[in-house]
Amino acid sequence: MTRPVTLIRPVELPRPPRRPRLTRGTELGLAVAAQLALLAVLRPGHVGLAVGAGYALASWVLLTRAFRRRTLGPADHVTLARVVLTGGVAALAAAHPAGAGSTAALVAVASAALVLDGVDGRVARRTGTASRLGARFDMETDALLVLVLSVQVAWSAGAWVLAIGAMRYVFGAAAWVAPWLRADLRPSAARKAVAVVQGVVLVVAASGAVPHGGLLVAAALALLLWSFGRDVRWLFARRDRRGSGPSRGSGASGERSTDGARRAGLLDPVAR
Repeated sequence: MTRPVTLIRPVELPRPPRRPRLTRGTELGLAVAAQLALLAVLRPGHVGLAVGAGYALASWVLLTRAFRRRTLGPADHVTLARVVLTGGVAALAAAHPAGAGSTAALVAVASAALVLDGVDGRVARRTGTASRLGARFDMETDALLVLVLSVQVAWSAGAWVLAIGAMRYVFGAAAWVAPWLRADLRPSAARKAVAVVQGVVLVVAASGAVPHGGLLVAAALALLLWSFGRDVRWLFARRDRRGSGPSRGSGASGERSTDGARRAGLLDPVAR
């Protein structure tokens, strides 16, 4: 006589609750909150607070539009932190004429932003999340920090220093008129080095720690003119050619790859 076989039903263990993923709007909203918290710590005065708050609002609007079709990746979060730090530098630079800005705080915040400049590209490569939007995000954050630092140094060295910060935007404006400027650039270690030099020299000049800082800034400007001039000549010589390959190292840090843009758009990559 055989015994009836008893079927044992598998016991289903309760699944751990999934952690809710931050949405694009939540991430950018937290960045705005972090920006306002940084302003509260820095206390840049009324003018600085107004500039910092306006910067936070403008950043939120721009990035909401730029990332409307995808979420922010790991490297984008690092770049977003640099956006917040750059806002703090902008607030302190704006407050400088009124004496409310703190040079030590400005140098510390700007230095932190420069250090993080070398982090987001590595994160993008290691996580396999490099994209041309992320590269442009990185590039424009670098350019904005250099512009803000040039404003800070211009208070003491003269308005000519603004040429360092404005050059990227002059190039971008020229690309709207001359589309051949939006072609891909060949990778260049010299271009990367010159871009890094601009931020470092401007921070050193802003600190007032070295004598004759104006001469140091003038040398950095000469290097930048040489770098842009070399690239413009190279693009001009190839202006009639079509179908260039993808460009790498177009950002200021040279860490995250980009693809050339054939038409200008919001945070769409251009050659520089």
